Amino acid sequence: MIYSLLKNTIVLLVLSHSAFPQSDSLKHKWGEWQTWGDQGNGNYMNPVLPGDYSDPDCIRVGDDYYAVSSTFQYSPGFIILHSKDLVNWSPLSHAVKDITQISPEMNWDKMKRYGFGIWAGAIRYHDNKFWIYFGTADEGYFMTTAKKAEGPWQPLHHLLKEKGWDDCCPFWDDDGQGYLVGTNFKNGYQIHLFKMTADGIQLQKGSDKVIHQSNGSEANKLYKIRDTYYHLFSEVKPDGRVLMMERSKNIFGPYTDIKQLSHAQAEYNEPNQGGIVQTQKGDWYFLTHHGTGDWSGRILSLLPANWIDGWPVIGIVGSDTIGRMAWSGKMPIKYTKLVTPLTSDDFNEETLSQQWEWNFQPRSRKWSLNERPGWLRLHAFKPLESNNLLKAGNTLTQRTFRTRTNEVVIKFDLSGLVDGQRAGLSHFGSPNYSTLGVTCEGGARYLEFGITGKLIKGPELFSNDLWLKSTWGMDGKCQYYYSLDGKSFISFGYPYQMCWESYHGTRIAIYNYNNKTDLGYIDVDFFHYTYSK
Repeated sequence: MIYSLLKNTIVLLVLSHSAFPQSDSLKHKWGEWQTWGDQGNGNYMNPVLPGDYSDPDCIRVGDDYYAVSSTFQYSPGFIILHSKDLVNWSPLSHAVKDITQISPEMNWDKMKRYGFGIWAGAIRYHDNKFWIYFGTADEGYFMTTAKKAEGPWQPLHHLLKEKGWDDCCPFWDDDGQGYLVGTNFKNGYQIHLFKMTADGIQLQKGSDKVIHQSNGSEANKLYKIRDTYYHLFSEVKPDGRVLMMERSKNIFGPYTDIKQLSHAQAEYNEPNQGGIVQTQKGDWYFLTHHGTGDWSGRILSLLPANWIDGWPVIGIVGSDTIGRMAWSGKMPIKYTKLVTPLTSDDFNEETLSQQWEWNFQPRSRKWSLNERPGWLRLHAFKPLESNNLLKAGNTLTQRTFRTRTNEVVIKFDLSGLVDGQRAGLSHFGSPNYSTLGVTCEGGARYLEFGITGKLIKGPELFSNDLWLKSTWGMDGKCQYYYSLDGKSFISFGYPYQMCWESYHGTRIAIYNYNNKTDLGYIDVDFFHYTYSK
């Protein structure tokens, strides 16, 4: 929904703008961009954020832009991004600090929600508060509010307890009445519209109406522009998933006026889900993920929304008045500060930086930033299954980027290792992952490389200091290295191809567990991740 600080309804400037050149080349090959984001010269290139920020939504509040993304089983959940110009984005906060509010299955001692957990949702600003609504496939719809996007966010409220729902979005009309639109995918992808109670935490009984149903219809957003209600969604056509919109003078419809806004474009991984937003200047944009995932996940691009005959056609407008992918354009807002995504961490703060997310809810007493100031201490404990990283609690992850060059270097202090312990660096996904780390057996420490639990033992390690490194490029194929002095690195193991699985791309992770007992720890001095811009 497009917001001002005072009301939901906005004035539409029905003029097509030319932020993107109509001659923008369509000869790009997916995943082979040489640069991305803010170019520092008044222009930008797509993608604007080449990492896994799936199922996005976007709003403007004053001069600030906020976007949200699904996070599945990772905690904290439902990440919130901030920008001043729609191109330079940085992680600001998370709406769900404890994902066991959703289900105990999301805890470190269960770990049963790979590919599930927090799916797509929406962020809105209403009544001087931020509102977030999202769905989980097994539990239904949840919501939370905060006075500031930075938080603190209120504990989750469970407003629909039923399986089979996804992609919800709230809307408040001029009279203050709240609504919620969402898809019941278990029942043929019927899209329902509900009235909400004034506090936004309950759906009014008897208010439900199906407003649309088509093949795979989901990714719902609802807007009011002048006196017309616009329902944005995606659906599956023979050539792939496309962005659609329908409109009506009545919020409950009938929505008989319908328009395809963009082509599927499988060659560009189908940009098809997100939110439209109007800038301070009156221009319109669509922040979208590329819905066909690959090893880097579903990354973010920013496309113009060109108003033609009362429809926001997305991207470069063809002769058929349907949009196609645009790869470059002028910066929407002339904002001088270039922001690079958070990656590196020296662990000098009292809290973890916002780029970090645990795999499932962590065991809180088994990690610390205070026991050894300036270091991250991870205490080992037994996994739910021996030698299975997917069943080992307190694995700390962040997104990988798809850029020309990427390098992660991490320094460990091994002095806390005990028998049965394994710790190190991972390219993490489910059901596949790779690791380079150290194992302790009978008091001896050995380097160890593995792919999904199949391990290759390396040389014995005698020093407490160990540096591990991973490098990769646009193809997502990584190579691991180790060092005993932090200067000279030796490759170990063989290249690992990162991949798409469980609805997200491969992450980079720090892991630590003990197959035998809840003893031992690892200290991490720093995690340095550099990438090409």
